[in-house]
Amino acid sequence: MSHPLPGAVGLSHLSAYDWEAADGVRGGTPHLHLVCAEAYVVTGGRGAVQTLSPDGYRDILLEPGAVAWFTPGTVHRMVQGGDLRITVLMQNSGLPEAGDAVFTFPPELLADPDAYAAAATLPPGTGPRTEAAARRRRDLAVEGYLPLREALVAGDAGPYREFQRAAAQLVRARVPDWRELWRAGALAAAERTGAQLAALADGDAAYLDEATAYASGPTRRGGYGMCGRRDEYALPGTTLPYDGVSG
Repeated sequence: MSHPLPGAVGLSHLSAYDWEAADGVRGGTPHLHLVCAEAYVVTGGRGAVQTLSPDGYRDILLEPGAVAWFTPGTVHRMVQGGDLRITVLMQNSGLPEAGDAVFTFPPELLADPDAYAAAATLPPGTGPRTEAAARRRRDLAVEGYLPLREALVAGDAGPYREFQRAAAQLVRARVPDWRELWRAGALAAAERTGAQLAALADGDAAYLDEATAYASGPTRRGGYGMCGRRDEYALPGTTLPYDGVSG
């Protein structure tokens, strides 16, 4: 039986990348999620998250105790200010690991699914070869991100909207698989609450006989995620094994 976290959310911990990009900013790989909201809970250090959305460009300060979150379609880029560490909460139990995230690669890569996959996929493991590939991937995403940001700051949302459309087309074939993950995760969690409310309304507390507690710890440390080095939890229905493409 699956025992997901409350609300069937995903969980990981990130230490933001310290690599300097072409614009002199140290940090992660810009991307968006198509159907999943994401939250950062800052646990240490300082930094920022840059976001692109229909309401413009923002640079949100991240310091211990801060919480920032983004709705689907918001491009976000984590910025390292000094030992930045965050806990990440992801909506929809596993969809981000199933390809819900799309990097801000240049348009020619977004238009070619095979080229996109080749640029996005990392070699297995956590060694120097994987690190080099993760850095190349970050640099490609920054290359595509900077023109989007420049245009949006200038009042032109066209390139940003075109990126959103290209991202949606790129993942379209995955939607049937995502529906199954959603049904088994977030939807099932909401339906369980509905059944419990119905039982309580009938004066039936029998479902409380199943009450228990669980504990877990990271099952992989130091993986190369989008925004930084990632500690992962292989909880059923919560965080899928890291596939080297997303997360």
